[in-house]
Amino acid sequence: MKKSVLFGALAASTMLAGAATADTLSDVKARGELICGTNVGLTGFAIPDANGTWIGFDVDVCRAVAAAIFGDASKVKFVPTTGETRFTALASGEVDLLVRNTTWTYTRDVDLKFTFVGVNYYDGQGFMVKKDLGVSSAKELDGATVCIQTGTTTELNLADFFKFNNISYTAVTVQDDSEAQRQYLAGACDTYTTDASGLAASRATMADSENHVILPEIISKEPLGPLVRHGDDVWGDVVRWTFNALLIAEEKGITKANIEEVASTSTDPEIRRLLGLDGDLPAMLGLEAEAFKNAISATGNYGEIFEANIGSSTPIGLARGLNALWTQGGLQYAAPFR
Repeated sequence: MKKSVLFGALAASTMLAGAATADTLSDVKARGELICGTNVGLTGFAIPDANGTWIGFDVDVCRAVAAAIFGDASKVKFVPTTGETRFTALASGEVDLLVRNTTWTYTRDVDLKFTFVGVNYYDGQGFMVKKDLGVSSAKELDGATVCIQTGTTTELNLADFFKFNNISYTAVTVQDDSEAQRQYLAGACDTYTTDASGLAASRATMADSENHVILPEIISKEPLGPLVRHGDDVWGDVVRWTFNALLIAEEKGITKANIEEVASTSTDPEIRRLLGLDGDLPAMLGLEAEAFKNAISATGNYGEIFEANIGSSTPIGLARGLNALWTQGGLQYAAPFR
């Protein structure tokens, strides 16, 4: 019995020692660039432009983290991952963090041993159909063929929804959003299901977007956000507080355009701490005093990132909804910077 207790204690101490030695921030600094896992291509969220430069809502979160670490938002390498490869890429250390429309769930947090450091988009699963299918509700999809990505929560939600409503479907499995859209447009499936934001992003790229309808049902909670590996709390804090800084900046009215003026004139104690003017909060994480100021300067605040990439004035046309600040009826709420 004593030996079993001793061996158990040794095993636990070894695991703790391994976790304690994880130092992703030092690795990133030594490498000279952040490696960010992202989508293989989802318009508005993460996609290379005509010049091969990655752009999008999730991409800007990665760039903000790079700016906080290096003072340079360009010091980031993007690694495209599918629904099936993304977790292996993160767990193996191929990427430092994953910012790829990934849903925070119990098993991903606990069993896969990842830490979700925030929610950058509150979403829910929906369905898109061609207008000429004549369907106005997902509950009318009995017997439908459904394009669905493998390795996603979407698969499980789909099965639950059809079972609960006592209707049947045939799955047409695909690897990524691009394939799903191609199959859907080619008529291989009656409907395409994924996060509602992803459906809006896909529809925005279709030549006949007006002929496609996103059905009203939202059948799940999909809190999407950045995640890192368990065992390195400092690295998780770097990503978490960089994202929080973007939220606080919007709440305080700090923008990419006015940040220098705010820095030189503001007497708000939280703003002064955030921009590195008072206190030593960034130093607690091993970052320079202007780390979070650099992040905001590089990408703008959370609202600016949202509107520039997926907001109402873009082809995707997403309203803030749940992603509005808490002061405006939404769920986006950053812990105090003090």
